[in-house]
Amino acid sequence: MTEIKKASFQRAVLAWYQRHGRKHLPWQQNINPYRVWLSEVMLQQTQVETVIPYFERFTQRFPRVEDLAAAPLDEVLHLWTGLGYYARARNLHACAQQVVALGGFPCELAELAALPGIGRSTAGAIRSLAFDLPAAILDGNVKRVLARVAAVPGWPGTPAVAAELWALAEALAPKQNCRAYTQVMMDIGATLCKKSQPDCPRCPLKNQCQAYKTDSQALYPGKKPPKAVPTKTCYMLLARSKDGQILLHKRPAQGIWGGLWSLPEFADEQALADACEQHPLIKSVRQLKPLPPLTHRFSHYELIIEPRLASVTAWPAVQDSDNWLWYDRAAPPAVGLAAPVKLLLEQN
Repeated sequence: MTEIKKASFQRAVLAWYQRHGRKHLPWQQNINPYRVWLSEVMLQQTQVETVIPYFERFTQRFPRVEDLAAAPLDEVLHLWTGLGYYARARNLHACAQQVVALGGFPCELAELAALPGIGRSTAGAIRSLAFDLPAAILDGNVKRVLARVAAVPGWPGTPAVAAELWALAEALAPKQNCRAYTQVMMDIGATLCKKSQPDCPRCPLKNQCQAYKTDSQALYPGKKPPKAVPTKTCYMLLARSKDGQILLHKRPAQGIWGGLWSLPEFADEQALADACEQHPLIKSVRQLKPLPPLTHRFSHYELIIEPRLASVTAWPAVQDSDNWLWYDRAAPPAVGLAAPVKLLLEQN
C-alpha cells in the first residue's frame, strides 16, 4: 500500500465537492438522523436512482421514525416490495422501534452499530452525515477509490484487505467538514471512480492515485474469486378463484423473503399434486396449467420457479391468523410481495 498525504487528499476532495458534489438528493434536504439512516439502509447494495422513489414514498408515509415504528410490518414490507434484500426492511422496522425506545438516534459509533441492520460503515455514515461528527465509512464506492489511490491489492472481502482499507479510511477521515467529506468520497466513487471506464482525468485525486499513474485501474480493487452459483427449482401455485382472486401464503419471518406474502411453494410437482388433493384451501383445484418458468437470482444461488395456474371451484374464507390470504388484484391490499410473485400476479 502506498502512503497518502492526508492534508492534500482532504483538500482535493473537499474542493471538488464544493464545485461538483451531489447536494440535491432527497435525503440531503432537511437533514436529520432519521432521513440519513433510512437512505443509508436503502442504499445498501442498491443504486441511487432506484432508491429515490422508495425513499420519497417512505418519508411521505412515515415522516418520522415514530411513524415507522408504529406501522405494521406488512405495510413496511409492502412499501419495500421490489427493492430487494428484504432483511433490510425487517431490520428497518425493528431498528425504528429500538430508536423510539431509546428516545432518539445515538451519535456514538458503537451504539449505532448495535442497532438492527446497521454495520460499521453505515454507523459511520449516520454519525458523519447526520451529526457532522468524525467517522470513517467503507462502502463499495469508497473501497474502490481507496484501493486505487493507494494501490491496495486483493479482494476487499478478505479480512486482511478489509482491515487495510479500514485503517486507510480511518486515517484519512477529517475532524472537521465530516459531512461533506463522507459525501464526496461516495460521490467520487459513484460518478468518477467507477468500476469500468473511470473518468480519471476529472478526478481530484489523479495526482495521488497510484492506479492512474501506472494505468492499472482495472486491477483495483481485486476481483472476488469465482464461485459456481448453484441452481434450485421450486413449483408455485397460482390458485385463482372465479372472481380472479389468488391464494397467497405468508412466509416465515426468517429466511428468503421472510415475512412476505408468496404463492404456495412446493419442492416438486408431486408435492404440488398432493397438496391439491389434500390441503383444505386448494383441494378444489382443477386443471393445472404450466406457465413459462421464471428465473430469480439471489446473491448466493439462482432460483427457477415453475408456475402452475389453476382454477378453484371453492375458495373457503381464511382468517388473518392462518397466514393465508385471497389476494384481490382489483383492489390489492397493502402487503409485502416477493418480487417474482408480484410479477406473476401482474402477468396472470
